[in-house]
Amino acid sequence: DGCIKAVGQADVIRNQFSGATFERIIDCSGKCVLPGLVDAHTHPVWAGDRVHEFAMKLAGASYMEIHQAGGGIHFTVEHTRKATEEELFNTFKHRLERMRRAGSTLVECKSGYGLNLETELKMLRVIERAKQSMDIGISSTYCGAHSVPKGKTATEATDDIINNHLPKLKELKLSGEIHVNNIDVFCEKGVFDLDSTRRILQAGKDIGLQINFHGDELHPMKSAELGAELGARAISHLEEVSDEGITAMARAKCAAVLLPTTAYMLRLKQPQARKMLEEGVIVALGSDFNPNAYCFSMPMVMHLACVNMKMSMNEALAAATINAAYALGKSDTHGSIETGKQGDLLIINSSRWEHLIYQFGGHEALIDYVIVKGKVTYQNERCGTM
Repeated sequence: DGCIKAVGQADVIRNQFSGATFERIIDCSGKCVLPGLVDAHTHPVWAGDRVHEFAMKLAGASYMEIHQAGGGIHFTVEHTRKATEEELFNTFKHRLERMRRAGSTLVECKSGYGLNLETELKMLRVIERAKQSMDIGISSTYCGAHSVPKGKTATEATDDIINNHLPKLKELKLSGEIHVNNIDVFCEKGVFDLDSTRRILQAGKDIGLQINFHGDELHPMKSAELGAELGARAISHLEEVSDEGITAMARAKCAAVLLPTTAYMLRLKQPQARKMLEEGVIVALGSDFNPNAYCFSMPMVMHLACVNMKMSMNEALAAATINAAYALGKSDTHGSIETGKQGDLLIINSSRWEHLIYQFGGHEALIDYVIVKGKVTYQNERCGTM
């Protein structure tokens, strides 16, 4: 059934299963077996990359300056609206395969480059199709409030989401066509304010979605306090979180999904991972893969978390496995090697697991096997020769 049957000392396991036959035995002598990595925050369905904006960023343009010049999210929205469902599915599938090769076995995937009902549903159908057809875990997120669409005010966009988008999602969920797990809003100055964010998140919660949203990234917005109050499962970014917000999240057991790639690429101040950990916040990690932060690799994210956010390697591994699974409401089935949990494993060609973090960008040669639900979904062709 793809679940772990037993975990323990080799001799005990050998005795317990002495009479069993196996389809395949993998020799892990001198290697490490780790839980499959969990990427708690990605935007992987879109058309039209923003490679041209990278030069603008390097020249000093801020995220909001690019956004106001017609770039950023709006540039991607324009291309995603024009793309066919098939085109979006093919690029998405390719991206998921790259994530899996880098060790991710469960990935949170957001919509949010449609901003109108038709394109948001097109993106969610693409995510649903990958859920059904690919050997990788997916937690899907409706993120229709990723930006205010051109020609609308934030209040009009909020009303449209509450009156049109969410009822349609509820209907598709009941008919079994699309299963969405989470609701997300970009709570930010000049995007969705605290009041609009509250209305959308509450409406999503009312139709059974977990709250998992973007907050306190560029400006302190009191997003963390709001999330704790609404019973959010997780809040992402939090570069500008207040001390009160950190305390509230710890108390509410609301996970902080920290995104080291974003702070690194946008040259923002780093999220306060140490303070959060000391206060007892459940800290998770995500790649934030999107046209603004083009990173598929959770091992690189863990490395950045250790160097830039001062996390220990143990903390980073927990944040990219069990805590990230918690942020998606899946820590009872994913994120650790325990009897009864799903058999999502990583075998690395090293006798010390720390190499996965220590070797910056080295995962391509390090990861020998990626196993999802007890099935080898990736085997490095150089396996065993390193």
